[in-house]
Amino acid sequence: MNQPAPVRRCSRMVVRPAILPAVVAAGLALAACGQKGGGPPGGFAVQVVVQTVHVAPVTLTRELPGRTSAFLVAEVRPQVGGILKERLFTEGALVKAGQPLYQIDDALYRAQLETAQASLAKAEAAAHAAGLAAERSSQLIKSQLVSRQDNDTTVANAAQAQAEVAAARAAVDTARLSVAYARVVAPISGRIGKSSVTPGALVTANQAAVLATIQQLDPIYVDLTQSAADWLPLRREIEAGTVRGRGPGTPVRLTMEDGTAYSHEGRLQFADVSVDPATGNFQLRGLVPNPDGLLMPGMFVRATLSQGVQLQAIRVPQAAVQHEPTGGAYAFVVGPDGNVAQRALQLGRAVGNDWVVQSGLADGERIIVEGTQKVRPGMPVQATEAGAAPSAAPAPGGPPASGQAH
Repeated sequence: MNQPAPVRRCSRMVVRPAILPAVVAAGLALAACGQKGGGPPGGFAVQVVVQTVHVAPVTLTRELPGRTSAFLVAEVRPQVGGILKERLFTEGALVKAGQPLYQIDDALYRAQLETAQASLAKAEAAAHAAGLAAERSSQLIKSQLVSRQDNDTTVANAAQAQAEVAAARAAVDTARLSVAYARVVAPISGRIGKSSVTPGALVTANQAAVLATIQQLDPIYVDLTQSAADWLPLRREIEAGTVRGRGPGTPVRLTMEDGTAYSHEGRLQFADVSVDPATGNFQLRGLVPNPDGLLMPGMFVRATLSQGVQLQAIRVPQAAVQHEPTGGAYAFVVGPDGNVAQRALQLGRAVGNDWVVQSGLADGERIIVEGTQKVRPGMPVQATEAGAAPSAAPAPGGPPASGQAH
């Protein structure tokens, strides 16, 4: 009798743990095959903001430190001596030219004026008598009733009497000036400081001590300091014709010590013709309106002024420029194919928040100004011009946005 064939049972295939890493690696490799080389995960281009650069004239500015100084300064001193009777101004106030400031006791000077006036009257009377005598003598000499010598003496006495009148009149003018000088007046208009004397003090003519100081503060000077080493390269560019220089009359804009901008624009007056051998700097002076009195002498300010115009230049934002450890500068640009390229740059001077690029960029190129930390050379990007509305990026797994290449 035949025996039934034994039934074979299917055994479950067991994957050994040693095989799992190979399977996972194979799956990742297959997933990576669908991505383009150098692109971000998911196959979408990185969003960046670019700025198209152009060759154009650039105004070269320089920020220089400086201090303000008064436009006019007058130190008030007495021209006659005496006891100070009264102070006629308020300390710290604005005064006008010719305004009385002090009154010195003028009793002695008035007495001297009266004496001089009396002497003048006496001299005029004597001159009148001498003149009459000279006229009579001139008539009598025609009849030969007086000698020629007596006539000459009479005429000379009349001339001497006229000279004495002139001297007496000058003495009167001098005495009158002394009376006028006893009232000390402001020589200029401006703001007056504190008084160094009080009523009752004895003052002398042309003394060394100043009674008060008046300063005219509108407009006000700004004295700036510039390094001669910084000026020389600009001078060479001006001589070479690549930069058009600016002279007196250049606008000057101030920044206050607390960082705020001063609202009134000034003008450059002149540049000094000598360099300080101790510091290697030379001085420039600007004249700035000060109608509100905000600027006071001795204040520290920073002045921005134009020193020339570079006729052919490219400006790029400083934020778009990066530096290598060796010190070299570079930036990322987006080429016509939409891929990123790295450009080595040679930088010139800084103008505001921009760099002036001497070489490394051409007119019309697009430099990445935002998103530089997300890109590397050869990577495709989606560029949006600075100031334009960014285009919508497609959602992961969804259809591409309108206007994008499939």
